[in-house]
Amino acid sequence: MTRKIQIAALGVAALVAVYVLFFSNIFAFEYRSEAADLIRKFSPLPALNTVDYDRRLLLLAHVQLSTTTSPSAQVASSRPGRLWPVKAVYPRTGAILPFKRILAFYGNFYSRNMGVLGEHPDDELVKKLESEALVWAAADPTTPVLPAIQYIAVVAQGTAGREGKYILRMPDEEIDHALALAEQVHGIVILDLQVGLSTLAYELPMLEKYLSLPQVHLAIDPEFSMKSGNRPGTVIGTYDATDINYAARYLAELVREHELPPKVLLVHRFTQHMVTNYQNIRPLPEVQIIMDMDGWGTQAKKKGTYQRVITPEPVQFAGIKLFYKNDRKPPSTGLLTPSQVLSLMPAPIYIQYQ
Repeated sequence: MTRKIQIAALGVAALVAVYVLFFSNIFAFEYRSEAADLIRKFSPLPALNTVDYDRRLLLLAHVQLSTTTSPSAQVASSRPGRLWPVKAVYPRTGAILPFKRILAFYGNFYSRNMGVLGEHPDDELVKKLESEALVWAAADPTTPVLPAIQYIAVVAQGTAGREGKYILRMPDEEIDHALALAEQVHGIVILDLQVGLSTLAYELPMLEKYLSLPQVHLAIDPEFSMKSGNRPGTVIGTYDATDINYAARYLAELVREHELPPKVLLVHRFTQHMVTNYQNIRPLPEVQIIMDMDGWGTQAKKKGTYQRVITPEPVQFAGIKLFYKNDRKPPSTGLLTPSQVLSLMPAPIYIQYQ
């Protein structure tokens, strides 16, 4: 009888130990990302400062701040001919935009021709990104700069491959490399998708373990979304608002499931046809959407493209890509300067270098 009591006592003790270790708040645990092997602590975020949020939207739209009307009322007011700022839903707490300006280095580690990421050793790349961040911080001291590694994780190809999708998916170790670089610059990662003859619905789940991390965001490239069935590179592809909304909803579900700060969803664009039915694109509290003008050329051509495909079709936020090489090709006189970029309507909150 005594032995039975001892066994029962041991059982109770074991149950108490299990409860204390796994269900009580006595011990605080860190959540580890198996994908990146990085430790992240999820702590409560301060409430969204909606006054500052709206004030920053007005500044991006070059709207004179009123001394008698609140920023929120100014944003909400409708004036003839004024498209910006966009009065979209407020984001969840922890939103990057418009409180910080994202400064991204773009490319693929396998290729020197796809962008700056493949052109330099890691130490040089980090120094170059940090140097550019200082330039942009000086150009707009009121908006902190957030460095980003924008890595093309799904690359469009000229050959069909075994799946017939005309794409090449990057291995985990290359994406982990992007995560490690972002950690060095205290920044974020943006995974860029060129889906070819595949679809977002097929490709996004393959990257879910990365997109579930708080520091990883998403970019989608209509240029290589070949709904026509053509081989990538032969014609310019397209996304509709339904595709962009699908990606936003997918990210939003991850944000809610993992209790993450809002994600950024970036959409490249340099022609009208690349994005159709823009007016139906729906930003969400969990997802902030940037329309990025990524065409290259002379300063005048870049400004003209921005004014044609970004300014008149507002969604939420705007960005621009600067090409270290292509933007300098004759007859160009050089890259747009930060002051020239910030004078665009609206001022880009996202800057990418390729």
